[in-house]
Amino acid sequence: MFFNLNLFDMSLRLNGFPIQKAKHLLKDIQAKNHVEFEAYLESKKQEIVAFHLKQNPFYKNFAKGANPEQWDSIPVMTKRDLQQPLKSRLSDNVTLKNVYINKTSGSSGDPFIFAKDKFCHALTWAIIQNRFRWFHLDFSTSKQARFYGIPLDKKGFYKEKLKDFISNRTRFNVFDLSDVALKRNLKKFETTSFDYINGYTSSIVQFAKFLNKENVVLKQVCPTLKACMVTSEMLFENDKKLMETQFGVPIINEYGASELDLIAFENPDGEWQVNSETLFVEILDDKNNVLPYGKEGRIVITSLYNKAQPFIRYEIGDIGTLSKKSTLKKPILEKLIGRTNHMVILPSGKKAAGLTFYYITKSIIEDDGHIKEFVIEQLELDSFRIIYVSNKELSTEKIKKISIEIEKYLEKGLTIVFERQDNLIRSKSGKLKQFTSYLNKNT
Repeated sequence: MFFNLNLFDMSLRLNGFPIQKAKHLLKDIQAKNHVEFEAYLESKKQEIVAFHLKQNPFYKNFAKGANPEQWDSIPVMTKRDLQQPLKSRLSDNVTLKNVYINKTSGSSGDPFIFAKDKFCHALTWAIIQNRFRWFHLDFSTSKQARFYGIPLDKKGFYKEKLKDFISNRTRFNVFDLSDVALKRNLKKFETTSFDYINGYTSSIVQFAKFLNKENVVLKQVCPTLKACMVTSEMLFENDKKLMETQFGVPIINEYGASELDLIAFENPDGEWQVNSETLFVEILDDKNNVLPYGKEGRIVITSLYNKAQPFIRYEIGDIGTLSKKSTLKKPILEKLIGRTNHMVILPSGKKAAGLTFYYITKSIIEDDGHIKEFVIEQLELDSFRIIYVSNKELSTEKIKKISIEIEKYLEKGLTIVFERQDNLIRSKSGKLKQFTSYLNKNT
């Protein structure tokens, strides 16, 4: 009853974020037919470029020669371009006091502080709430089981705890994934009416593996559970199937970036639907040419509403493909391959996405159920280390099988070292970096 007051929306309004205005605009955008939407999108693209060329000294200097009416004249910006003091990137009449400020996670290796104007940030929450309703969830009132990290400093810790209270969520510790801790998690589900799970993919997968070992289907012990949403890390098909089986609810894949918005969200038809209402997503080749639907390339995104600072043709650092079924109004993200700076570079000069290497190994290493988690590190051009958590050492037969598969998919002559540990090191946020290359941090 208390949460029916919609504390979350109230807290946004009290902090100056016009959530109702954002919801009304979103509704108007979604009501447009395809012809109207195309005109809307073209208008917003030109408008945001023209605004920053006029009102933002940083962008005026960065995008010399850009013409809002000729999209291919607009330069692509990267995180490196934005790694300068925030004040120098703000638009005219914008101060640090009248915007939303946050910091990127740094998972790409290029963290920076960014700003959004308050209406743009309200639109972010309007989009999130809209997508939750696809699955009959109310972001403000539905009870969330949250598998995220939490700051350990006093101020950050209590700030997140307050957010948890306002957002009606219970936070689970992603830094302790021992059986003892996961058993405590299960007890909490037995006594709490959770509506959905939300959090980092790797942590939630570990919980599903624990449930599988205990022969427990979560929906049976927590009948109110409706869905599970995973984010921030790659979701592999076999992990998704495991979670569907052990949780007994739909598994929804989310893709977002704190500096932008919710980028894509799996819809009830199982499609990874791109947010076309507030973002414009392109797939580009190495020469910044726009690729047709179905072709793999660099994901480049324009924030159509952020007037505090520009994110225009912003290369997020990921590689992906838009489906051939995509339209301007309803783009579908068919594939997210991984980060551009997480590439495997081999002695022959061949390159492969790091997560491809991870996936090859994953299909073999986990089939006996003993391996809880693992990560891969590239130490040299021909040298890799696989660090894994398991109750026992990998067998010689298993190691040989992995080496054969890696040679088949990549190339021969690689050295693979296996190292068993009690637990894996996660980032401060609680994320698990599945592939790391130590060859060149700028790759």
